[in-house]
Amino acid sequence: MISYGKHYIDESDIEAVVDVLRHGTLTQGRRVDKFEEAFSNYVGVQHAVAVSSGTAALHLACLAADLKQGDNVITSANTFVASANCAAFVGATPIFSDINPVSLNMSPCDLRNRCGELGHVEAIIPVHFGGLSCDMRAIGSVASEYDAVVIEDACHALGGTYASGERVGSCCYSDMTVFSFHPVKAIAAGEGGMITTNDTALYERLIMLRSHGIFHQKLLTDFAVANPAERFESKNEAFEDGRINPWYFEMQQLGYNYRLTEIQCVLAQSQLKKLDKFVATRHRLALRYDEAFADVDLVKRVQLDGREQSAHHLYVLRIDFQSLQISRGDFIHRLLEMGVGTQVHYIPVPLHPYYKSRGYLLSDYPETASYYQQALTLPLYYDLADEEQALVIESIRLLLA
Repeated sequence: MISYGKHYIDESDIEAVVDVLRHGTLTQGRRVDKFEEAFSNYVGVQHAVAVSSGTAALHLACLAADLKQGDNVITSANTFVASANCAAFVGATPIFSDINPVSLNMSPCDLRNRCGELGHVEAIIPVHFGGLSCDMRAIGSVASEYDAVVIEDACHALGGTYASGERVGSCCYSDMTVFSFHPVKAIAAGEGGMITTNDTALYERLIMLRSHGIFHQKLLTDFAVANPAERFESKNEAFEDGRINPWYFEMQQLGYNYRLTEIQCVLAQSQLKKLDKFVATRHRLALRYDEAFADVDLVKRVQLDGREQSAHHLYVLRIDFQSLQISRGDFIHRLLEMGVGTQVHYIPVPLHPYYKSRGYLLSDYPETASYYQQALTLPLYYDLADEEQALVIESIRLLLA
């Protein structure tokens, strides 16, 4: 069975993990620091904070931005639920924006209209769907009008660039950017995530929030603290005869255990070294799909204008199943019988029972609703063999004939 997505692990990845198991600590060690440094250097940002998942990254970003009850947070209607749930986690109100039917990303025009209707917006979470970055210049312009924090959900887009050429994650248009290292993403750590930022105050908040809200002595060095007495609140407990008590740490705010282990970090760092190769192969496979379906009736190829900047996490076709007179479910089942696995990205967030029960209506997002009826995600991953991709193409064309 050819799956829609799949991780790639080679001997260098295995050796990196084995080395951790044989030598040194398994968590809260310097390998986390090294991965964060390698990651920040790759995307071109000042700070990177490794966490336990992309969802944890979104949650901590909302906490670090001090989002709270009464705040409006706008994200795309076409995304995984975590992009909206992170706002609900902190008591804020998730609001959805419709998509552009070609890029499948947040529509800046629709975003502007919804901001105008709301009157106040505290944060915007654009989602770089499928690996293609949003129109961040336009979204940033809207955000500045409302003094809104921008948190990029780049869980699909590691290895991609903006239209201006900077790497996604450099935060040149945002306050923070989040990534995922789930096995089907660009690089795999089993689970894991990252938050990048150029704001030192946000960075320090993120570091503490990911580990129970605790300030400890290692952070004096990490944060380049000149006067330790300024950072510890219970000074009588922290110091004795002018020296810091060796055992001392203190919880200064309510945080979480969202740490990433040494094992996951060395695996992800090993994978990061291969990222450009991964993206180049995905790009080649996407172009092959583009060519294969260029002349097929009832099919629309999407995100064509972004091929050179996309990280190509997903390859999606829009298929007119209604005119084809076959249901999408039947279409997918027939492909499975041919040995081809496909998927749908995504069930729009307003359509999920949790959000429907709170008054959200998919009909408020017509472009998202139309896209959802036609969406089909094809297999796309680094070691998808040419003959396997040929089978995918042949099988889909046969059903479309």
